[in-house]
Amino acid sequence: MSMEFTAWSSLYHAMNQQEDRRPFSRATLRRIWAFARPHRRQLGQFLVLSVATAVLAVATPLLAGEVIDAMFAGKAVEVILGLAGVIALVAIVEAGLGLLVRGLSARIGEELILDLRRAVFDHVQKMPIAFFTRTRTGALVSRLNNDVIGAQRAFSDTLSGVVSNLVMLVLTLVVMIDLSWQVTLLALVLLPVFLLPARRMGSRLAQLEREAANHNAVMGTQMTERFSAPGATLIKLFGRPEQESAEFAARAGRVRDIGVRTAMLQWVFITALTLVSALALALVYGLGGYYALVGRLDPGDVVALALLLTRLYAPLTALASARVEVMSALVSFERVFEVLDLKPLITERPDALAVPDGAVAVEFDDVHFAYPAADTFSLASLEEVATLDARAGVEVLHGISFVAEPGAMVALVGSSGAGKSTLASLVPRLYDVDSGAVRLSGVDVRDLSAQSIRETVGMVTQDGHLFHESVRANLLLARPDASDEELWEVLRRSRLEELVTSLPDGLETIVGERGYRLSGGERQRLTIARLLLVRPRVVLLDEATAHLDSTSEQAVQAALSEALVGRTAIVIAHRLSTVRAADLILVVEDGRVVERGTHSQLLAAGGRYTDLHDTQFDSQAAGEAAGEAALAAQG
Repeated sequence: MSMEFTAWSSLYHAMNQQEDRRPFSRATLRRIWAFARPHRRQLGQFLVLSVATAVLAVATPLLAGEVIDAMFAGKAVEVILGLAGVIALVAIVEAGLGLLVRGLSARIGEELILDLRRAVFDHVQKMPIAFFTRTRTGALVSRLNNDVIGAQRAFSDTLSGVVSNLVMLVLTLVVMIDLSWQVTLLALVLLPVFLLPARRMGSRLAQLEREAANHNAVMGTQMTERFSAPGATLIKLFGRPEQESAEFAARAGRVRDIGVRTAMLQWVFITALTLVSALALALVYGLGGYYALVGRLDPGDVVALALLLTRLYAPLTALASARVEVMSALVSFERVFEVLDLKPLITERPDALAVPDGAVAVEFDDVHFAYPAADTFSLASLEEVATLDARAGVEVLHGISFVAEPGAMVALVGSSGAGKSTLASLVPRLYDVDSGAVRLSGVDVRDLSAQSIRETVGMVTQDGHLFHESVRANLLLARPDASDEELWEVLRRSRLEELVTSLPDGLETIVGERGYRLSGGERQRLTIARLLLVRPRVVLLDEATAHLDSTSEQAVQAALSEALVGRTAIVIAHRLSTVRAADLILVVEDGRVVERGTHSQLLAAGGRYTDLHDTQFDSQAAGEAAGEAALAAQG
């Protein structure tokens, strides 16, 4: 181990010091051990091999000293060759043990990453939809990446480093003191000259690294937002490309300047410390040589002391920063545990039931609901705010009661924000009611298993979300075991067979981010095809045609007709023309059902439904008249 390597090691540890003086409870340590316990056998092997490697690292300088003494003593060449052979053997064994240690370290660390990531990923999937509407995705992903890796370092790097460095330091000090306490004292006196500049320079370099990381994060956010399909469209329509480019270039230029400055500071620091190390070696050789000349030391001892010097400085500088590294790793663990400690609002009972066979009735029985306060399910650090909103949600549903009979269609109409989508979200149990009950075939959804609800209830939302994957992958999300024949059948029924056949790669065609390579109507029909693949007994349509033109609406309505045959349906509609045939229409305003009946009954009543109907069709007629007038003027 060269003195230059020791300097680099010192700089690395100094740069990665991030003080955190928060107390850590034993409970945190017990939770950490709970993750480490499955790997305790490998951890034990890892520690034993680390100690053995440290012992061999100290043995090599002593053997080198023995070779020098044998040369000066004029011993037989066989003795010298034997010692050289032992040195070679020690080097081979040390290299082999080093590979084993590195392999165990990598395996323990990667398995720990796997365990932590799986735990966080599985837990996050149990969180309510409100959690995702408030959380910044990048902050959440960071917990799965940066913090999990930071926690992993506690085992793969910090733990092994503390053990091996401590053993090496103790052994080196014992051997050096035994050889010459004076030379050892001289080496220790020079240690502050080596260590203090590392801490000061390391702090400055860490500041530069953090500034560069911040600039890179901002550039990453800018690229992520601007390079998405909707973001790129927005910039082209309303943005200022020149200003966007200038802002990006300014930050990239600052990162370049920081990179140059960092490189220069590093090399100045390394050069200076390498020089200090060389001077320390000179002093050791000077004092040791003097003692050798006056007979107080053997020549081999001088060489051994010089070689042991690097074994002294490296572990001392590493151990000086060990506490900070441990604290940093504990901070990472705590940030991971923060997410794991969030309580899911929706939990499944151990004895959860399945939805009874046959056609399904959907019943709302005196349902009251308010969206939960943010502090019950979110984290300020994930929302990137100082404090969470602790105010209880305002009740948005007030005593809703109705029944969608098996095979019937119930339509929900009313003003925006009246609570229609909230009602629909309670059926698949995206949220739980505060009082009352939502039942499927007479069974409260809170008593049903999540799997049974997923198999029973299918939903098509307004945006028709698709993943940046193939047509096949987006369909198989609903039923992974579906055959190609089944995929083509649902595409035919959703009026997409001809389109997918014409695509360059057919079912393997990538649909793009959020399905933006397809039109709005095509996206919606693909989500309907996915719904058909599940074969749900209850269908929820949340304004599935709200943002489509008349042509696309007709195609989607035809596909929906296929989806609704023989199924219980709850349809949220903005366009009243789409729900005229509903068995029951509910007019929802301010979280209450203010009218109910069929289309003809509600029109005859002359209430809120009539107002909505007249307003909508008067607006449509006015729009058509304006279009005809414009065409006449052009003619």
